[in-house]
Amino acid sequence: MKVYKLKKQFNGYKRGTQFYLVSESEFIGVKEFVLRTEDLTHRISINESELLKNFIFLKEIF
Repeated sequence: MKVYKLKKQFNGYKRGTQFYLVSESEFIGVKEFVLRTEDLTHRISINESELLKNFIFLKEIF
């Protein structure tokens, strides 16, 4: 599982909030990612450009 961190405020979440990448999917060239907060209470679904623009990859955990 991959861990990401917010670069700046996004969708009501504060800068520095950590998210787990739960799911990745691609349909006709459009990638979609589902992320959950560190405490697993909230989830967001974003596209690839939003992921690259607003998140920093921290680490991969097994």
